[in-house]
Amino acid sequence: MFSKETPDNRHYHRILYKAEATLSCEDKIWPCKITDMSLKGCLLCFDSPWVEDLEKLYILTLNLSDQVQITMSLTVSHVVGNNAGFKCEHIDMDSITELRRLVELNLGDSELLQRDLQALAG
Repeated sequence: MFSKETPDNRHYHRILYKAEATLSCEDKIWPCKITDMSLKGCLLCFDSPWVEDLEKLYILTLNLSDQVQITMSLTVSHVVGNNAGFKCEHIDMDSITELRRLVELNLGDSELLQRDLQALAG
């Protein structure tokens, strides 16, 4: 178990967002629950402790509807039991547009979203 970030150095607002999703890597798929999300990553909860490779690239798929999904490439940033924090390494334009809408709706403040977007671009 390790951690690369602390609450004091986060540059992105996290939104509490409870949803079912899937995480995959190569030929493995893990069902998971999203605990919170930001423009730069997410916290996921699994049915059992996360013991997979900490150095691999994982793909998160969150279906918002039958036609809309968010897909991001992630790396592990920290693990505590069944919970694992992941850092977004890549997200396509359609997914970032949907994630941006989701964050904006949940933050309720477009100024906070703009700060997050500037931190992401900077």
